[in-house]
Amino acid sequence: MYLPGVGPKKAEILKRELKIVSFEDLLYHFPYRYVDRSRFYSIREITGDMPYIQVKGKITSLKLAGDGRGKRMVGTFTDGTGTLELVWFKGLKYLKEQIKPNENYILFGKPSRFNHTINVVHPELDKEQNGKVQFFAGLQPFYNTTEKMKSSYLGSRAMFKLVQNAFQTYNSVIPETLPARITEQLKLMNLNQALRHIHMPPDAETLQKASFRLKFEELFYIQLNILRLRNQRTFNLKGHIFSTVGQHLNRFYSENLPFELTNAQKRVIKEIRRDMGSGHQMNRLLQGDVGSGKTLVALMVMLIAIDNNYQACIMAPTEILATQHFESITEMLKGMDIQVGILTGSTKKAARQELHSRLQSGELNILIGTHALIEDTVRFHNLGLVVIDEQHRFGVAQRARLWKKNTSPPHVLVMTATPIPRTLAMTTYGDLEVSVIDELPPGRKPVETTHTYHKKRLGINKFVKEQIDAGRQVYVVYPLIEESEKMDFQNLTDGFEYIKSVFPNNKVSMVHGKMKPAEKDAAMQEFASGKSQILVSTTVIEVGVNVPNASVMVIESAERFGLSQLHQLRGRVGRGAEQSYCILMTGYKLSAETRKRMEIMTATNDGFEIAEADMKLRGPGDLEGTQQSGLPFELKIANLAKDTRILQMARNIASDILKEDPLLEKQNNAILRRQLKKLAQQKMNWAMIS
Repeated sequence: MYLPGVGPKKAEILKRELKIVSFEDLLYHFPYRYVDRSRFYSIREITGDMPYIQVKGKITSLKLAGDGRGKRMVGTFTDGTGTLELVWFKGLKYLKEQIKPNENYILFGKPSRFNHTINVVHPELDKEQNGKVQFFAGLQPFYNTTEKMKSSYLGSRAMFKLVQNAFQTYNSVIPETLPARITEQLKLMNLNQALRHIHMPPDAETLQKASFRLKFEELFYIQLNILRLRNQRTFNLKGHIFSTVGQHLNRFYSENLPFELTNAQKRVIKEIRRDMGSGHQMNRLLQGDVGSGKTLVALMVMLIAIDNNYQACIMAPTEILATQHFESITEMLKGMDIQVGILTGSTKKAARQELHSRLQSGELNILIGTHALIEDTVRFHNLGLVVIDEQHRFGVAQRARLWKKNTSPPHVLVMTATPIPRTLAMTTYGDLEVSVIDELPPGRKPVETTHTYHKKRLGINKFVKEQIDAGRQVYVVYPLIEESEKMDFQNLTDGFEYIKSVFPNNKVSMVHGKMKPAEKDAAMQEFASGKSQILVSTTVIEVGVNVPNASVMVIESAERFGLSQLHQLRGRVGRGAEQSYCILMTGYKLSAETRKRMEIMTATNDGFEIAEADMKLRGPGDLEGTQQSGLPFELKIANLAKDTRILQMARNIASDILKEDPLLEKQNNAILRRQLKKLAQQKMNWAMIS
């Protein structure tokens, strides 16, 4: 609050709105873009759809118009080639005192067309001196601000002024945060210069160098911390040694295996076996596209735990998925002497008590459940392996509670059917070893995906009827549950009535997130058992529903879904031997980005390719199904979708440092220890996955 231009009131707003409480916070609040102010336009060149313009000229008139909430200041600006209308809605008293008609100004702002006139709302005006703009000579930075900040005169331009004041007030050199050997090796700009030039770049080349330096540092410390934590865990946490491959796994392999394992499944099982026999606790992420056979891999690994006299558990995010795991695993273990139990929120008290006692005595070998597994009353006899399915649905604290179910921590296998882009996996899951099942079981045919329009619905209905007559089942997915006045998209309840009227001779079920769990399960069961031919649904069927006979997925208003979500929904079909189809229905008016999404979906079935494309289109913090709440740490300048090369470089250098000094104990790494400690004090959630 002692920085010139701030004071107690603005200090409180900066703290509340942007968590800025120090000079350092302010200097690390980076611009989100820059506008080149070296170019001047003449008014006759300007159109209403240009992003920003800068013009030299005079205000020829200035008057108040309207009253009440519609009160505004309107001005006319000319440069001799034409005129612009200027409009202000705020700060009218201040403007009346400051703006002098017929003096030379440099105007900067965003033009738009209204009533056949080009106007600029809330333009920036600077007095022209010797034909030059005094405030910005080249690249003007723009800062993220909020409405509350703007109403307290803390807009982007005011933020820049505060940054300037901070540099003038803090005359000392900002201390370096990277060792000299790294800055020399990569020829990085020093921190002092980088921070100045990111806010006040003299030219595009200097801005690029400053940006590279700051992005590298941000990603480097994330990688260094993740890899160091992994080293610490390897040093500190001893794991159960599963040395035996015994009768349970051998018998399952020879008598119960439902189909030949793919090479990818065999490779992954070998990787997991190596971890579980190493004497260190396993922490492995298993990625596999929908239908790639992750559950079978998890079961075989659990059998290794049982062969070594340990228990295993699977935690799933929903009752539907937990029940499905229970049914499929029970079916696969038919005829074998292995006890499997299920525990969910709806498990009755008597059944729960019996489960608890069988679990503690060691009679129960495998427990499958939802969040109910982490309750304190659930105690294992000897838990050796924890499998967490669709792990992004669980918080870090929830997962950690499973660790404490044994005196020494169990091995952890985290599974996801949401393909994670490589850059995201290196940061969000960087402390885990990663296994990938990258081929589908034999006999699976890729799903044929087409994009069509709502107006071609009659043809789609005919195709759906043919599929049902051939004995298949159909999903129809809608983005909304009930009508929203603001949206003209198809909604679920209307859709349900429409589908019933079009297919009067077929049973149609409906399921959505607002239904009670029992109602939802009943509707799902009706479809899974084949009693209903069409399931009208919201995205609650996105994860884990397995109906091999369903061969058609119709996605209404597909423009409302992200790429990864569309891919997850498509994964509900193509689970049997028959050819399956995914039909993406949209309106005709589509943005360029939406059209791109439809093109990607129709071009590939590869989940990893889709995840990479999704991250490029939407950014890493917004990926559906990977991290709903965004990244587990805040990136101030780096972008995981665009800065892959910098991330890989940062990881390689962090890895090389830790090879020489695994716990950063050497004197020449003191600066690294100090910086990591500082970052830890900022309470960054460093993606401790297990």
